Amino acid sequence: MQIQVNAGHHIEAREALVARVSADLSRALARISDHITRIEVHLSDENGEKNGQHDHRCTLEARLERRQPVAVTHHAATLDLSVSGATSKLLRVIDSQFGRLEDRRRADDTRPAEI
Repeated sequence: MQIQVNAGHHIEAREALVARVSADLSRALARISDHITRIEVHLSDENGEKNGQHDHRCTLEARLERRQPVAVTHHAATLDLSVSGATSKLLRVIDSQFGRLEDRRRADDTRPAEI
């Protein structure tokens, strides 16, 4: 699983932030990393220098094997909270997709064979 982090120009401490975000995502997505080829992370501070309540945004786009890409966005008061929220959303979406696939496979396995 390849992780690419893009930070907006209002984001400071880019190198440390990139390392921390990459490590957090690798840890959180470890159990499904075999199904993910790449994750693109887009971090931004929507209000720039001004303070706002939910002005930090994290967008995660996951490229899944043999599937369409999945994208989620989360707004929060800090970058860490926005990354955490987006990661949780991404896990739910991917689990839902693979869960439906497993349900379909189980249904196919339990159908009686045609005579």
